[in-house]
Amino acid sequence: MKDFFISDKIYLRPLEPEDLEFFYKWENDTTLWQYGSSIVPFSRFALRQYIADSRLDIFQTRQLRMMIVEKERDMVVGTVDLYEFDALNSRAGVGILVDETHQKKGYALQALSCIEKYAFGHLKLHQLYAFVPVGNLPSLALFKKADYLKTAVLKDWVSVNKSFDNIIVMQKISK
Repeated sequence: MKDFFISDKIYLRPLEPEDLEFFYKWENDTTLWQYGSSIVPFSRFALRQYIADSRLDIFQTRQLRMMIVEKERDMVVGTVDLYEFDALNSRAGVGILVDETHQKKGYALQALSCIEKYAFGHLKLHQLYAFVPVGNLPSLALFKKADYLKTAVLKDWVSVNKSFDNIIVMQKISK
């Protein structure tokens, strides 16, 4: 596996059929929906199709999702993805989820560093960005620690609990 997918504690790997139950748990956790764009639950069938389609490359699907695996126990702890891949403008969004049972162990920062090495080094992207709800303080701290800059606030961008929340746009430009 390429060096950009490996760090001290974790490595990133492509999706496998065995990942179905992780995705079923995460995609159907309604408490996480406020951080993404899900508004309905996903069936196992739909998630199986998604995993099967992940073999297509980022230029076809405009997305790349990788599993975050703890090296020591070879255990899945989360997922990281590039989305809205835009080859013309040389940018992509980045999203990350670490299962609540594995948070606060440094996995997210290392996974973000790995996906950045791939995006900037291999794909030659100019920038990565993240849309972070203003109330998601752990995610804002993660992107700040990874040297992303707050570049904009999108007012009333997402609907949460019958009201609207702002989104912070975090960007990192390739050096």
